[in-house]
Amino acid sequence: MSRSTDPEVHVRGQQPPGGVERPRLRAGGAAFTALTALAATGLVAGPAVGASSANPCALPRTAAHHSLGLDSWNGSYPRPTHTLDAVMIFLSFPDSEPLTTPAELTADHFPATGEFFDRASYGRFDLRHHPRSEWTRMPRESGAYGIQRDWDSKKRAAYLRDAVAAADGDVDFSRYDIVYLVADPDAPGVDSDATKVVNLERPLEVDGAEIKRVVTVFERHPPDRNVLAHETGHVFDLPDLYHRPEDGKGDWDTHVGDWDVMGSQFGLAPDLFGWHKWKLGWLSHDQVACVQDPGPQVISLEPTGAPPASGGTLGTRLAVVRTGPDSVLAIEARSAIGNDADTCTEGVLLYRVRNGAASGDGPVEVVDTHPRTDACWDRSVYPPLADAPLEEGETFTVPGAGVRVEVADRTEAGSWTVKITPPAVD
Repeated sequence: MSRSTDPEVHVRGQQPPGGVERPRLRAGGAAFTALTALAATGLVAGPAVGASSANPCALPRTAAHHSLGLDSWNGSYPRPTHTLDAVMIFLSFPDSEPLTTPAELTADHFPATGEFFDRASYGRFDLRHHPRSEWTRMPRESGAYGIQRDWDSKKRAAYLRDAVAAADGDVDFSRYDIVYLVADPDAPGVDSDATKVVNLERPLEVDGAEIKRVVTVFERHPPDRNVLAHETGHVFDLPDLYHRPEDGKGDWDTHVGDWDVMGSQFGLAPDLFGWHKWKLGWLSHDQVACVQDPGPQVISLEPTGAPPASGGTLGTRLAVVRTGPDSVLAIEARSAIGNDADTCTEGVLLYRVRNGAASGDGPVEVVDTHPRTDACWDRSVYPPLADAPLEEGETFTVPGAGVRVEVADRTEAGSWTVKITPPAVD
């Protein structure tokens, strides 16, 4: 689902406890992302598959939709640790002659989406797209399906059935892991806010294969930046990280700001959090430091967006402190590299993760280590969190968790030396 920039002024709330121990000033700058839609009948639960990355800091997976527990993998979702094939089917309608071509709409999303995941996964995942070269004609006019953000489930089901049936003669669905249904963006009944992933309790059975979820794309031409990367993240069991106001007004980006594409497709630093990369299998326990022992622990963190060193090796990319049976504090370095090349600030980012919070309910919350300042008002989706990372020489004690994080320095190779001190145990 797309979102335009919110023109309202961002008003800061009351000063929270805690703060950086070295005073500093920051310059101040100034977005609706995709929402996973469940079919009316619900969501496929799927079997659990053991995750090799599990360690004492790995939260257990819960029944929450898109739970960020990662001690096991929900087998109803494809895990992006190898090549996955995606078919792109372009749908036209009897009431509109397309003004674009399938090739032009393909170029709106690829190779950019594939490159995003190649960088995010350190080359461990290849999203191979297979676009159809011709339009597939739907049997009904575009307005007949009632396409909109909060879509009527019966009309949405009719749209999916008609689309798959119309394409079945030309497409062998058994060859593909992911299905993108791309509607003619200029058809009168198409609403760009309706872009989303539809999860099916009862899979569609076609060509001897089961289709458990479909990405329905209704984007304008050209589309919102990174929108398909966000939607494809849902296909891999990643949650929405934005906050959706009840009245649809106000800030959507108060939870994570610019710092993950699952929060905002417009973010300046949209690379996936290190926690997401661990869940997806792109980081192993060798790249995750679990801080358990009392007393300070010094860790050298490579930026999560940096490519592997020669030979494909990765150093430590994520540090984790368990803060409860269902929560952790995650610590990672973010630099202007890879998917984060356009970030307006660099440093060590802190965020809370809760395994029992469902998609859209705040499973991740970035810790604002500079609560009195903002940054990048001309570009950031949420300036209050644009300056969230700690920089060299700064120390911050996380309110409520008691974890003390000190950034000692940044090496010539680009790694950040961090001292992490868990709270004292009585």
